[in-house]
Amino acid sequence: MSNEHTPLLTSAICGLTSCGVAPETSPESSPSSSPSQPSSDPRRLNTFFGVMVPTILSMFSIVLFLRTGFVVGHAGLLQGLLMVGVAYTIISLTILSICAISTNGAIQGGGAYYMISRSLGPEFGGSIGLMFFLAKVCACGEYVLGLVEAILDVFGSDPDSPVSGVRVLPQGYWYTILYSSVILLLCLLVCLVGAHIYSRTAFVILIVVTVSLLSVFISSVAVKPFSFNITHLGPGNLTRHFNVSYTGYSAKTLQDNLYSGYSLDYSTNSIMSFATVFAVMFTSCTGIMAGANMSGELKTPSVSIPRGTIVAVVYTCTVYVLLFMLVASTCDRTMLIQDYGFLQKINLWSPLVTIGIYCASLSAAMCAMIGASRILHALALDHLFGLPLAPAAVTSSSGNPWVAVLYTWALAQSVVFAGQLNAVASLVTVFYLLAFAAVDLACLALEWASAPNFRPTFQYFSWHTCLLGILSCLVMMFVINPVYSSGSIVLLLILLLFLHYRSPTSSWGYISQALIFHQVRKYLLMLDVRKDHVKFWRPQVLLMVANPRSSCQLILFVNQLKKGGLYVLGHVQLGDLDSLPSDPVQQQYNFWLSLVDKLGVKAFVDLTLSQSVRQGTQHLLRITGLGGMKPNTLILGFYDSCIPEDFFLQDSAFCTTSLGQSTEEEEYNFGVDLPSLQAHFPPVRHVESPRWLSPEEYVGIISDALKMNKNVCLGRYFFQLEGEEKDSKVDGSNRTIDVWPLNLFQPDNCDYEDVCSLFLLQMACVLNMSNRWRHARMRIFLNVETKSGSQGWVMNEETFRELLKKLRIRASIKIVPWDSVVHHALPRGEQNHPLSEDFLTAVNNLLLEHSSQAAVRFLYLPSPPALPSQAQQYITQLETVTNSLGPTLLIHGVTPVTYTDL
Repeated sequence: MSNEHTPLLTSAICGLTSCGVAPETSPESSPSSSPSQPSSDPRRLNTFFGVMVPTILSMFSIVLFLRTGFVVGHAGLLQGLLMVGVAYTIISLTILSICAISTNGAIQGGGAYYMISRSLGPEFGGSIGLMFFLAKVCACGEYVLGLVEAILDVFGSDPDSPVSGVRVLPQGYWYTILYSSVILLLCLLVCLVGAHIYSRTAFVILIVVTVSLLSVFISSVAVKPFSFNITHLGPGNLTRHFNVSYTGYSAKTLQDNLYSGYSLDYSTNSIMSFATVFAVMFTSCTGIMAGANMSGELKTPSVSIPRGTIVAVVYTCTVYVLLFMLVASTCDRTMLIQDYGFLQKINLWSPLVTIGIYCASLSAAMCAMIGASRILHALALDHLFGLPLAPAAVTSSSGNPWVAVLYTWALAQSVVFAGQLNAVASLVTVFYLLAFAAVDLACLALEWASAPNFRPTFQYFSWHTCLLGILSCLVMMFVINPVYSSGSIVLLLILLLFLHYRSPTSSWGYISQALIFHQVRKYLLMLDVRKDHVKFWRPQVLLMVANPRSSCQLILFVNQLKKGGLYVLGHVQLGDLDSLPSDPVQQQYNFWLSLVDKLGVKAFVDLTLSQSVRQGTQHLLRITGLGGMKPNTLILGFYDSCIPEDFFLQDSAFCTTSLGQSTEEEEYNFGVDLPSLQAHFPPVRHVESPRWLSPEEYVGIISDALKMNKNVCLGRYFFQLEGEEKDSKVDGSNRTIDVWPLNLFQPDNCDYEDVCSLFLLQMACVLNMSNRWRHARMRIFLNVETKSGSQGWVMNEETFRELLKKLRIRASIKIVPWDSVVHHALPRGEQNHPLSEDFLTAVNNLLLEHSSQAAVRFLYLPSPPALPSQAQQYITQLETVTNSLGPTLLIHGVTPVTYTDL
């Protein structure tokens, strides 16, 4: 076999640094550029530098130094510890999912977006990826505002402060925006010029932050109690003064700070609550994916990611708990609430804490900007959102996505107009919680799909942890801010629907397909054919198609006739597999599926290779479908000498003139564009062209289907039927459906209640219930002999009306005398002789007289002859009766389909 030595499918190794920073390597450089030059191994980081450092640094951010007192002051120690417990429970559940997904394969650029998109498919991946991008943009703005707050706390001008000299920066809303813009501009320059420089200094920044943190713990023991004044500009430009105390370790201070005391926040002038304080506190827990983003550079990612992330989370959780207990035991509540930068004032050397704050804040801001730009760049490379994000795919010669950086900078600039860190904390937290819920959802879907290739090396998770993670994230979202939560979910759904209707295709795999397969298999096993009941019968159709070019109208019509049942397009490729190098049928499926997409029909495709059409049709009748979903009705085109028309030349969707209009769509068509689709199906048959099917074989197919207890329908003149196209607005208000339930080939048979007649009525009723025929008028024609002097036909009409009432079929009944037709027939009992040409012509004239204006006609199909020698005669009779009628369906039913009881 040619494909026996195909290499394993692999993912490109990704060089990610902290927060999603990609190494800016030159596109000209490659591992194979020169064997003499030593190539550096991209997988060179260990657990500490590759996972722990970026994760710890990302989780400390600004909350560690600037909002610890805020949380304890408002919520109290007990509720503060409860917040830590809730936050770390949520992220711990998400970490289990991250570790599972990240150890199931290498992660490329884009971090959380890459994990979600490659796990859930482009719709979920694109929508969640964009939401995660927005979360990082808002976080970048939040960190910048926190940095400005820290700068103004030291250098901001305060007319009531006795300290002068360093307090030179004017304060106010617009000054805050100005300072934030300058810092953002600095971040922008770093990201544009040397983002890789920042990634290399991450460990140094962590050392500085750690030293600052140690100084806080040392100072709590070394610094003696003291008091000082705090001033704030309150509402109405009134200056407010507070006398606060640092008490050192004190049981009374701890007792005072034990319980909550939510009050006015001086930065936003709003009353705090559990939800608003938790939103600020949770921003310290949003960096858990920094380590997973390093998968491409880790020596052993399956070991480093779980171990490093879990150790980092345990470490940061321990630090927060100890810091909460420290400030609750040493500082009075007023200090905690009224001074965000109190840690500087109670430190042995305050510049050390100031440096730590600046490093942590600036690091977090740059980290968020770089990470957001990489997510946006990954979205642009995947072409999910089309032109709006297309420029973000542009990179510099060194590989830096500078346009994506500009996008991120511009959006972050708009975020800083909030003016205060606390004002955007809720939005950031909601976005991150939604992203975490999506990661849990991805892991849950992979677990529920039970795909054999989902084999993560990290095993400490289950669908219970994933589901609990999703629920906890969603609950906390609405606890924090119901408006933001509802808005973010609505935005997510809008993006999801946009991507769904844009129908992007990818080679990532679709988790929806895996889940559908898993569930459908279960339901198919539950669909027991032994429990079938006639009152729940529905058409399950196998339509045999020789060439779609001449059969599209029939394909569209049968799509209306299936009534939610199985619909399969069958095709027989003539050939012998023994004489062929490979199966030619496998290469044709994509073309047929693209045809189904173009026509907009809800059909499956089943192809087979056989030495004859009859034998291939037998194969399809036997093996098509699965379990209780197997065809019960075979539909064939009519065998006549009519010259078929090419539907591809009539419908604009198949015309070459529409090529320019569908260029963007053809990018996502599984490799089948419109010219390829047109070239695949051969031209329609000409008059001189040889027939692949003989009359004996055609009639044999009908006989085979009846022997296999399948209903049979023959469609003729459906190339004349209009209004069945995908975009058609026809509702059938100007259409008529004519039904002739009597076997016109047996004039002496007046049984309107045999199985075949009732099947005929049922199929007409099914068509009348479909979208494009729901307003069509249905007429049922009863053929009677009036010259015999018997009035039995009157009783038959009443009986038939009563039958229609029981069957709930709304139709008008037309009485058609056909005495003039019957006299052409053979004497009663002479059924072994062929019907006369005059009789068949008379029947055709009768049909033309009464049904010439109908949109479609349903006629009784007589049983085929037993002898192959009579096949041509049988076809000739059908052709004569239906000559020039227009769209006609000849039906022979063998299964009971009607039911009158409840």
